[in-house]
Amino acid sequence: MKQYRILGMMSGTSLDGLDLAYCHIGRENDKWTFEILEKKTIPYTQDMQYELKDAIHLPAEKLLEFHNTYGSWLGEKAKKFILENKLSVDYIASHGHTTHHRPELGLTYQIGSGQHLANVSGHKVICDFRTNDVALGGQGAPLVPIGDRLFFGEYDFCLNLGGISNISFEVKDKRIAYDIGLANMILNYITRKTDLDYDEDGKLARSGTLNQKMLKQLNDLKYYLLSHPKSIGYEWFLDEVVPIVEQTDDTLENLLYTSIHHICEKIAQQVKLNSSKQNQRMLVTGGGALNSFLVETLQEKLGQRTTVVIPDKTIIAFKEALVFALMGVLRVERQINVLSSVTGAKKDSSSGVIYLPN
Repeated sequence: MKQYRILGMMSGTSLDGLDLAYCHIGRENDKWTFEILEKKTIPYTQDMQYELKDAIHLPAEKLLEFHNTYGSWLGEKAKKFILENKLSVDYIASHGHTTHHRPELGLTYQIGSGQHLANVSGHKVICDFRTNDVALGGQGAPLVPIGDRLFFGEYDFCLNLGGISNISFEVKDKRIAYDIGLANMILNYITRKTDLDYDEDGKLARSGTLNQKMLKQLNDLKYYLLSHPKSIGYEWFLDEVVPIVEQTDDTLENLLYTSIHHICEKIAQQVKLNSSKQNQRMLVTGGGALNSFLVETLQEKLGQRTTVVIPDKTIIAFKEALVFALMGVLRVERQINVLSSVTGAKKDSSSGVIYLPN
């Protein structure tokens, strides 16, 4: 099989910025290989953060307009990145940015028009990876587990700590994955109340103490009682979590400390439920892997049976962009890139829409 030169682009629910990862992806002896050759995170301005966060409230025509302008913005950033690094690119694989995710209504929407992105960048684009799975009755999420299986299969668990925590693992040759619950979304929401984008290294949280009432309210959220496949979006966070934070009268440090204990308790609970052996290893990526207090708390709650593995910072920060690059390659090859065992869809699919530049 040929080697693909592909630019993966990812914008996540934590709203910290746009990740770009230029990858070479191929297959040797039936094993998929990758190399991340260039990478960059473009932080969102405060105005862009607000626009993306509030897009859920836009009327239909304004949302479609934003879909197009954000697609053009993505195209500009991709074009500049490619030119600056003198890259040869076969395809751009873009996740876009999720504004609406209600799979129970058959609805998921990622803004960032593929046609506008292709036209502005001058390159073929593969995007809209979730819609087909939802049309097949699935959750349209999580999608990263295909990369966990093909690139990181040596680990017993793969945990991503983005805006949301999600986990994937193998059970009898089937990949199982789902959104566990909260991660950076709640932490960043709390810090942004004081104009801090995030709690660097968990320093503020480390100095806090536990608010038992808040912890119980978070732990009692009904989502945690659902069986998988399951996923959550920003709507759930706004409706179910924000009221708890707003009604809790406590210090910033205590809110963060309590949230981290909640996050780690729920993750540890799921790992222990699905543990099949001693001496397990769990790969942890996403922005939360850079929060040492969160990682320490997670290891403490997991106990000695499961070891948290923190990879190098490139994998931590750009794993999702890498996996969407892989999904683009699989789509071009017409191979499965969305697993029904993960999403609950009627069948596996090769998802994504290809746009040609004009």
